[in-house]
Amino acid sequence: MNRLQLNSPNGKIIITFELTEKGAPVYQMDVDGAPLLLASMMGLTLQDDDDLLSGFTLVRYTISSKDEYWTPLYGERDRIRDRYHALTVTLKEQEGLRREMHIEFRAYDEGVSFRYVIPEQVGFSRDIVISGERSEFHFPKGCLAYEEHGAEGEYGLVPVEELQPNCERPLTVVYRHGAYLCLTEAELTDYSRMLLSTDADNRRIVVSTLSGLVTAFVGYDNMDTSLTGELADQKVRTSLPFTSPWRVLVIGERPGDLLENNDIVLNLNPPADMAESSWIVPGKLLRDMTISNEGARACVDFAVRHNLQYIMLDWGWYGDPFDDASVCTNEVNDVWYFRMEEGVVYPKLDVKEVVRYANSKGIGVILYLDRRAVEQQLDHFLPVYKEWGVKGIKIGFANTGPQVWTRWLHDVVRRCAEYSMLVNVHDAYRPTGSSRTYPNLLTQEGIRGNEHMPTARHNCILPFTRFVAGAGDYTICYYTDRKKTTHAHQLAMAVVAYSPMQSVFWYDKPSHYEGEPEIDFFARLPVVWNDTRVPQGSIGEFAVIARRSGEEWYVGCITNEEARELTVKLDFLEEDKPYLAYIYSDSQDEQASRTKVTVTIREVRAASVLNVLMAPTGGQAIRLTPKRA
Repeated sequence: MNRLQLNSPNGKIIITFELTEKGAPVYQMDVDGAPLLLASMMGLTLQDDDDLLSGFTLVRYTISSKDEYWTPLYGERDRIRDRYHALTVTLKEQEGLRREMHIEFRAYDEGVSFRYVIPEQVGFSRDIVISGERSEFHFPKGCLAYEEHGAEGEYGLVPVEELQPNCERPLTVVYRHGAYLCLTEAELTDYSRMLLSTDADNRRIVVSTLSGLVTAFVGYDNMDTSLTGELADQKVRTSLPFTSPWRVLVIGERPGDLLENNDIVLNLNPPADMAESSWIVPGKLLRDMTISNEGARACVDFAVRHNLQYIMLDWGWYGDPFDDASVCTNEVNDVWYFRMEEGVVYPKLDVKEVVRYANSKGIGVILYLDRRAVEQQLDHFLPVYKEWGVKGIKIGFANTGPQVWTRWLHDVVRRCAEYSMLVNVHDAYRPTGSSRTYPNLLTQEGIRGNEHMPTARHNCILPFTRFVAGAGDYTICYYTDRKKTTHAHQLAMAVVAYSPMQSVFWYDKPSHYEGEPEIDFFARLPVVWNDTRVPQGSIGEFAVIARRSGEEWYVGCITNEEARELTVKLDFLEEDKPYLAYIYSDSQDEQASRTKVTVTIREVRAASVLNVLMAPTGGQAIRLTPKRA
């Protein structure tokens, strides 16, 4: 039997697998009777033009299922269901070495995943080299895709046929009949990053390509930046038994389903094996813009007053980060900036004293380290930072792409866990669910965040594209006049942008605060959640994200460059229970703060409807808390 079918638990998704006349593995996917993927080839290429693409026969298959719940240490939800039907096919070459390869499929109600497995066997040396992967995604006519390239690129909507080579993932695709699909990968720890290109002979076929392009960002904040184009070896060197990362297709009937269904990425990663995790504390972070003893103390004091949990000393605190000779374990340091003014003498920074002062106030310190320092000084600085009381590191300009850098980065995260050290990865790295296995990896960039002052339209694309893959360090700004959105939009982005280490006031200093009442929203805002819903959303147009923490709900509403009026139902609230809605809106009223934000309070219930008015590039942030008698 060369044709097999696998259904999702609810029966809506059907995967069909078969071998062609040439013995090539092919799959296709339908949802509610409509094709999402037409016949798509599968397989791997080995070194020296040896391949595992055709010439197979199906020797056996197994079908299984799973349905269980698990509790993440933190996340967008506090209880995750892992329910799927699985199909594993065993293929064997008909001639030659008669080698075996397995392909594993999982069908969830939320989407589909598959991966390749090569077991130990006669005919294979234990050490193998994978030079390429041929995972196809053959889209029907009329599909559009949200294309993005590079470490922190902007998204553009193009026909699938017009995708440029080496497109980033996740890739969100819109169908003519209204379905939505997001293509990404999971459990990427020792393999080359997947990028996506179209087939030369059929541009509606998107093909996985193993990345040999080292992607890192050079530059600083909002100044001109460029991508490094160093081409490394994309080959994967591994040993049998071998298992590839998962190729993941998150599916939805509406854009918001993609974000609501993104637990599939975490489900495809193994659970953490960590004896003690109380030191992993998510929180909000304030960056010290001055990199000075005085500035750091001011940030600590501000963090205490406004319920922030961390401050960060940004790059340059230990000298020139691009100089391999810069030592990141000196207690007292000469501070360096990217654009140094000739003749200016910078004050020395006593980083150990800053850490001591912060810890005495209950505030953790995160230290920025350029990837050069991490590559060369990891074993030296980890015990030193542990002794100082540092809570974590932010790795800047981390190389991503080839297997060597994937492996390096995850080794760093594991080593940091041994010293109870939190990790935030910048710049090009994107999540593949590894935070389930290594929960000290709190967040990562891989997103065009507010350090680049993106457009409001870009922000309205992110929830349905990049954030489907997981947390993103968006670096929320507030007081700076360089941002391209309103202040209420930025308040709402703190809900829209999920990050267990949420950077706020990115280009701001404590002295910028002048008692604006809406800052209370940042102070009260959690960064991890019990539940997440997407009541409304249209990619690039607007988004309404609702998240629950305990009994409270927080809602972030944002629009693009068009003014918008939305009717938002509150049916996610507990029935027969009164709530107070604290509504933070853009306004020109005299009652507004100097940032043109007003705070209004009204009583609501689950049957209530909010009329959300948003200015161009604007938004609304809403806190819903039970009304006490």
